[in-house]
Amino acid sequence: MISLYLSKRSWLHGIPAGVKLLALVGITLLIVPLADPLAMAGALALVLLLYASLPAAWRVTWRLLRPLLALMAVIFALYYWSGQPETGALVMLRILTLVLLANLVTLTTRVDQMMAALLPLFRPLALLGLSPRRLSLMVALAIRFVPLLFERFSDLTEAWRARSPRRPSWRLIAPFSVRTLTMSDQVAEALTARGGAEGFGP
Repeated sequence: MISLYLSKRSWLHGIPAGVKLLALVGITLLIVPLADPLAMAGALALVLLLYASLPAAWRVTWRLLRPLLALMAVIFALYYWSGQPETGALVMLRILTLVLLANLVTLTTRVDQMMAALLPLFRPLALLGLSPRRLSLMVALAIRFVPLLFERFSDLTEAWRARSPRRPSWRLIAPFSVRTLTMSDQVAEALTARGGAEGFGP
């Protein structure tokens, strides 16, 4: 999971995690209401410019995008067959733009930095007996796991294609679930060895 983080410093690494997360939320709120495919394509072009400033990011991102591109192709086909190709293109562009933006935050932000940014949001919940550190760790790990799960599914798809002439199907769900559960156990063991949420951080 930590391997998804780009260790080579960039200008995005220097931006505080809280600023990046707030920017992600704000941009998402601006992008979601867009109903013009051309405007959405412009937003995607701006995101691609951000990636152009981080050449190393593409090596990781492309592996994560391949299974998503296949899913978006299916979504577009459904819209096309229903006579709404423009809406299908809009949905595809929106998903791709938001995933790429979220991935930028993941690639340039460490887990402990995400925790530090999220911790103030959960402090009021301490009055209800909940641990703010555990909640912030849970959300930070969820953010980090999303691109990793895409990568694991991409690995399974490649293995399937190497062994079978048929297209990948629902049969990948079982091994994907097993890999996900195994990875969850490994992460849980690592966190336990570090003392849980209280031992994870500066």
